[in-house]
Parts: sequence; structure tokens; C-alpha cells
Amino acid sequence: MTDQPFIELRPYRSLGSANHGWLDAHHHFSFASYHDPARVNWGALRVWNDDTIAAGTGFPPHPHSDMEIITYVRKGAITHTDNMGNEGRTEAGDVQVMSAGSGVQHSEYNREDEETQIFQIWIIPDARGGTPHWGAAPFPKGDRAGRFVPLASGAANDEALPIRADARVLGATVKAGESVTYDTAPSRHLYLVPATGKVRIGDVEANARDGVAITQMDSLTITALEDSELVLVDAA
Repeated sequence: MTDQPFIELRPYRSLGSANHGWLDAHHHFSFASYHDPARVNWGALRVWNDDTIAAGTGFPPHPHSDMEIITYVRKGAITHTDNMGNEGRTEAGDVQVMSAGSGVQHSEYNREDEETQIFQIWIIPDARGGTPHWGAAPFPKGDRAGRFVPLASGAANDEALPIRADARVLGATVKAGESVTYDTAPSRHLYLVPATGKVRIGDVEANARDGVAITQMDSLTITALEDSELVLVDAA
């Protein structure tokens, strides 16, 4: 890595994938049976899965530990239950966060009559262990118009769902022809995915569900070529 601005397009068609029938999964980073040594993580960002879950199906109870797991619902809804007694339904535009900590068992089901589409994002925590935690919150898209809004964050001054990592997950909606700027630092690792639309960052154009890995920049300006819904991770 040089000290020059780094922007790398990772087209949707280049992602790892696995179609299980009930689950059509696309992996921005190595996950399960997909392994690419060049795409294991991006800073503390470890997983970004683009999942389509068929109606009436889902992930049965399974364990996690030592990971911050953020679910961004793009279409439909996901219903979470865990062994801490939490249960909640998170619908399109909303976000849920699970700090797995010392260990948690949970399930996630699409109990809707239509398919559900999610981004599931895993971030490596600053420290191992700790009491597991789950939470969810609505984030109206109108509140994100023309600006990035923190959805999940390890920064105490952000009004966002808390995570135990030096990282932020942010969302923005941008009208075609308009731009949004995000201030960062050269040491940070940014990863941008348009949930919808098409955008340009420098000389790079990204379509919906493409990934863009970015570092060595003081600020990032994104121009919408189409009306776009953006999800951005800023990680150490």
C-alpha cells in the first residue's frame, strides 16, 4: 500500500457466491466456502454479505462470538431471536446490531410473504469477550438525504446503534447529479456499496451492489449518476 489515494472497484459479478435455494448469498470478502486471499478483510471490516432470503425461510439457531454484526435491511424484513430473550422484526431501511461478545446463539428468519434482501456486515471488535447485546432502530431514508448518517458506531458522540469497534456504518441517499462528501483520514479503511443506483468516486464508477475499497484519503466525494442509496463502512 502506498501513501497515494487508493480506490478499488470490486464489481458485483466478481464477488464470491453460493446459492442454497432458500438463500442466494454474495460475499464481498472470504466467507464460508469462498476464499480469496486478497479479500479476507478491509481493516477491521471482516464480512460484507449481500443476501437474498426466500419467503418463509431463514438461518436456524447458530452461535457467534467476538464479532460486531450489523444487518442493513434493503427489502422485506428479518425477524431475530436469541438466547438472551431478545426478539425483533427489522424492516427495509432499518438496522439491527448484535455484539456477540463472549457468545450468543441466535436465529434470523424471513417471516414475510416476499423475499428479504439484506447486507450483513461483520466488524472485528476492539477487544474479545464482553456481555452480548442486541438492538435495532429505524433510520428513515429522508433523514439521510444528501448526507451520511451514522447507523452503527463505536464513537460515543454518534447518535447510532452502538458497536464495540473503532468503526462506523453510515447511510446516505443522494439524488442524481448531486454529491455527498465524507471526511476521513488516510489511515482509515472505507468500503462503499450502493444499495441502489450508480455513483462515481474519482474516476471510478460503481453500480448497485458493487463494492469500492478506499483508503489513503482525507475526504471522499461521491457523485450520484442515478438516484442512489449508499452504505459506507469506515473502519480502523
